[in-house]
Amino acid sequence: MHIPTLREDPAEAGAPSHRLLLRAGYIRQLMAGHYSLLPLAVRVRLKVIGIIREEMNRIGAQEILMPVMHPAELWQRSGRWDVMGDEMFRLKDRKGAALALGMTHEEVVSTLAAELNSYRELPQMWYQFQTKLRDEPRPKAGLMRTREFTMKDSYSFDLDAAGLDQSFLAHRDAYVRIFDRLGVEYVVVKATSGAMGGSASEEFLAVAETGEDTFVRSTGSTYAANVEAVVTTAPPAQPIDGKPEAKVHDTPNTPTIATLVDFFNNAGLGREFTAADTLKNVLLKTRRPGEEKWELLAVGVPGDREVDQKRLEAALEPAEVALLDEADFAANPFLVKGYIGPKALLDNGVRYLVDPRVVTGTSWITGADQAGRHVTDLVAGRDFVPNGTIDVAEVREGDASPDGQGTLVAARGIEIGHVFQLGRKYADAFGLDALGPDSKPIRITMGSYGVGVSRLVAVIAEQYFDDRGLTWPRIVAPADVHMVIAGKDETVRAGAEKLAGDLAAAGIEVLLDDRTASPGVKFADAELIGVPTIVVVGRGLASGVVEVKDRVTGERGDVPVDEAVAHVVGLVRG
Repeated sequence: MHIPTLREDPAEAGAPSHRLLLRAGYIRQLMAGHYSLLPLAVRVRLKVIGIIREEMNRIGAQEILMPVMHPAELWQRSGRWDVMGDEMFRLKDRKGAALALGMTHEEVVSTLAAELNSYRELPQMWYQFQTKLRDEPRPKAGLMRTREFTMKDSYSFDLDAAGLDQSFLAHRDAYVRIFDRLGVEYVVVKATSGAMGGSASEEFLAVAETGEDTFVRSTGSTYAANVEAVVTTAPPAQPIDGKPEAKVHDTPNTPTIATLVDFFNNAGLGREFTAADTLKNVLLKTRRPGEEKWELLAVGVPGDREVDQKRLEAALEPAEVALLDEADFAANPFLVKGYIGPKALLDNGVRYLVDPRVVTGTSWITGADQAGRHVTDLVAGRDFVPNGTIDVAEVREGDASPDGQGTLVAARGIEIGHVFQLGRKYADAFGLDALGPDSKPIRITMGSYGVGVSRLVAVIAEQYFDDRGLTWPRIVAPADVHMVIAGKDETVRAGAEKLAGDLAAAGIEVLLDDRTASPGVKFADAELIGVPTIVVVGRGLASGVVEVKDRVTGERGDVPVDEAVAHVVGLVRG
């Protein structure tokens, strides 16, 4: 078998899974974001697929296979041709027809669902294992973030919301069983729908310090959410009557929030201020997909918080968003950098959205729209009325849990599954109607559910390793037994080959290392590759025993050769 192990860690590999899958001969990079899976990785991948397939079939889903290449017209009908932006691979055929390489298959599956004409044909659940392609700007961490990857995606079709709820829960329960069987440590969190559209959305995140997704969970309940989906609880409104009048102050040498707070704490106002008393106004520009013109947008957040880029992008989806540059400020002279306040924004028609904490009656220190000047006691609802709220400030450990129970703690994870209630977004775009029991047309409602198959291979490797190499759970290991021939004696080789054959006849997958390399090299590779049980056939064979070692615990013992098959079968089958 082709297993090109490496003695040293590859310089380009940082994440444990990336480093070990390369070293142990599972994968090789072709170019950034594109990997070849070698024989061992193919075995692991097929076992992951097998578990997913069993659980999808268990809930009554039917396996299909849809094309990777799609006509642009389908994506234009759904409105996502422009929304997907640069992440979609686009090309033209020899006749000039615009095409896309599929990132996902909602549009394509909708063309199949157009043949569902009667309530008698519903509900339906269809799934596939297919290659997806995404022009990821920063492919990294091996199979974790790639441009070409395998996904299991499935789609449900129901007549009403109650049916969609059932399909959604069936998939959610199936995913719980899948990840439990795989032995993955994971959490289920509330999430946003993004470009997929729809309402209810939950992510399955594998817990990993190397993960790119930040999620939070409550210390006092089961609440958990991706940071993009955390909803800030607004405090109650305050009375306006009796609040001090707003007052403009000269504030020299206050380039930061910290210096501004210090200035007012030493200004003799008789009050103590913190950064949370200041209102920071962040200037942005946005534009809708397919549009050229940018529009100004201002976001006001308490000065002790930063705007979280992921939350911002999720809140404004599908619009593109960017910070203003010098040319933008020059074109809008009413924007005085460092001293921007609500008045100039609202007076000049700039859309102004504020953090949910900025409720009526709250009093703020903020820019006075004049260089070197700030205003105190600017009261929301009296001195300015924003155009709305936007929940994009950073979420921090210690914040109150949105469910009112406990506080939030943060962790990192890797997305391995996502379930969406799409509703009728695609059904409306493609006119998916079925006749109800009264022979009147009913618009079908849909769900979409994904599992990252190739990413799961990396995630399991990320969670199962030690200082010697990989430690695969038996359910997905590339073999049941890694057999090492420790010696050059032909009698030892013949005994090992016979034992390997007997194990195979008993239904045990055996990886037989019959190389002429030294025993030390073979033992090191066995540890690196990570098969759960290692059988060493060597000098002990003359005494009628072989050594059986547990890869994870390191426990080892001699087993009589004539009992070895039964012993190993017992280990493998529990």
